[in-house]
Amino acid sequence: MGRLLRVPEGARVDLASYDAEGTPGGPAHKAAGLEATARLGERLAGLQERLWAGATAGDPRRILLVLQGMDTSGKGGTVKHVIGPLNPSGCRIRSFKAPTQQERKHSFLWRIRRALPQPGEIGIFDRSHYEDVLIGRVRELAPPAEIEARYGQINDFEKALADDGVTVIKCFLHISYAQQRRRLLERLDNPDKHWKFNPGDIDERALWPAYQEAYELALERCSVTPWYVVPADRKWYRNWAISKLLLEHLEALDPQYPKGDFDVTECRNRLSKDR
Repeated sequence: MGRLLRVPEGARVDLASYDAEGTPGGPAHKAAGLEATARLGERLAGLQERLWAGATAGDPRRILLVLQGMDTSGKGGTVKHVIGPLNPSGCRIRSFKAPTQQERKHSFLWRIRRALPQPGEIGIFDRSHYEDVLIGRVRELAPPAEIEARYGQINDFEKALADDGVTVIKCFLHISYAQQRRRLLERLDNPDKHWKFNPGDIDERALWPAYQEAYELALERCSVTPWYVVPADRKWYRNWAISKLLLEHLEALDPQYPKGDFDVTECRNRLSKDR
């Protein structure tokens, strides 16, 4: 899966060439995709427990799953369906909104560092430090020279994470312009979804070309840790693909349960006498 979705390092990115409705490497249809995702969840849960257990014996490794995408691409839905089967004790989920007054007093990476997963954890970022070269660039929230400098700072930051035992999995949830419109209309049609709708989403939609360009630049320039372009028009495929990516990375880490530092026979004998 990683091979199919990974953006080649140093390659020029043209998002128009990626099919947002595609299902590369995926199950044949939705029903099969839902079933396959459920099976992946069972395997993910087992590996997550081993990762969490290993940290108790000093294993420093952890995973950071970064989810980026346009509004309605399904960042929240991915968290719900992919992370749902996992033990919440071993997960650290953070959604990044507009920075607070306190956060604005610091470097744009300050709030990111404070939210990083600890050893044994799987961290999930719903939006991330990339907002500062996405909306920051499109909305001109910082001087151009500062925006340009951030790409290098992100690369240095992610390299340091990798050197420190963090496996970074960056997923761009690629939704089409037409599909975003359909999903926004669905929110308007359902009063129970109005809390998800913001009229400002329409203003952001008007800037679609600028955001696509900003994403292309981020995918091109920040490739110290790889990007994966995940087609997101089909929710079932999106969830399956990210589950598969997470599983592949966990399998590569191959975390192990730590061995006990006690005499099993002695403890069993003591408990046998305790009646």
